Amino acid sequence: MDDTVRAAMAKWPDVPGLAGWLSLDESGHWRLKGEPITHAGLVGFINRNYDHDEQGRWFFQNGPQRGFVSLDYTPWVLYVDGGNELCRHTGEHIEAVDGAWIDEEGNLLLHFEDGVGLVDSDSLAAIAEWLVDANGERAAPETLEAAVETLQAGKDAGLQLLQNGRAIDVGFINRADVPKRFGFEPDPSADET
Repeated sequence: MDDTVRAAMAKWPDVPGLAGWLSLDESGHWRLKGEPITHAGLVGFINRNYDHDEQGRWFFQNGPQRGFVSLDYTPWVLYVDGGNELCRHTGEHIEAVDGAWIDEEGNLLLHFEDGVGLVDSDSLAAIAEWLVDANGERAAPETLEAAVETLQAGKDAGLQLLQNGRAIDVGFINRADVPKRFGFEPDPSADET
């Protein structure tokens, strides 16, 4: 969090929060009342001051005021950068993944030290290179399709994600179950206590 933000919070500790104006879409882009935010400086400021409270409400700390964020899916959106490294939508690298799931829509979700993130659709092809079948071989596209169908049927597909030398079993999760399972509020209101 920026030092100027911390100073403003200390100076004005009781500024009420607000909700309904900032959202994070499934591509990891910030939106202000539905419109994309494209100013690089503002995006960077939001990224540096993005956090959550004990109730699982994600927010942007804008000086002394919290702007609660509506999440189109998960609190994090993940992508693969030019160096083939897994990153958060805020730009930080992810060292270790400890869980992986595919939902009924074929979305890939990964769990890491700071929570759960949706893999951006533009990075799915790169991450598909990290998936192996039950024999430890890189999963071919037809194998991936079959594995997704098997997972969606509630069975073990033998699919694993290899990331930084670790093999993580890929499971199935219903999209509707994601917020409760990972303890976040997708559409918070500012007046919750």
